Amino acid sequence: MQDDPRSGPTKPTRRDFLRNTGGTAAAAVIAGYAPVSGQGGPPTRSAEQPNIEGLVPVTLRVNGKDRQLRVDPRTTLLDCLRETLLLTGTKKGCDHGQCGACTVHVDGRRVLSCLSLALVHDGKDITTIEGLGTPEALHPMQAAFLAHDAYQCGYCTCGQIMSAVALIKEPCGPDDAAVKELMSGNICRCGAYPNIVAAIQHVRKST
Repeated sequence: MQDDPRSGPTKPTRRDFLRNTGGTAAAAVIAGYAPVSGQGGPPTRSAEQPNIEGLVPVTLRVNGKDRQLRVDPRTTLLDCLRETLLLTGTKKGCDHGQCGACTVHVDGRRVLSCLSLALVHDGKDITTIEGLGTPEALHPMQAAFLAHDAYQCGYCTCGQIMSAVALIKEPCGPDDAAVKELMSGNICRCGAYPNIVAAIQHVRKST
């Protein structure tokens, strides 16, 4: 049975509307980031990136290498690391500075990268979990987390390790309670806290 030509075009369904608007929104988000390229390490923005209005130049020294970028002034350090430099070890958890999954080091101090704008760190020395150690040469804290099973799902682990490494250089009492207090900004939904504390204390005693 053929359609009646007098019936006219069919009205778009709700599914069609959502599919079309979703694709448009995704294209707009992608357009906010210039393409990345590079070899031998984290990519950097291409020299032939489109001239997007409003982008601001910034130089971030990430894991010992200068990265010259152009970013939206509203871009957080977290989004810059993940979406522009593709350093996805720094996790986006709550995006409100409450879980600690996005912890990185800036000039040796731990920082919640979801609450900090990338432009604020122009010229500063930033370390992410990728710059802490390698599979062949783990940082002592990474090795301790493995030895003490201080993780389960692993989503919070990078932030936990970055905070733990910073804690070693901070004033902290010798007992477990002091460690728990200084690590209270890092949440583990799996509840691996006893093992996390054990890993940290192991490193503290061996340094």
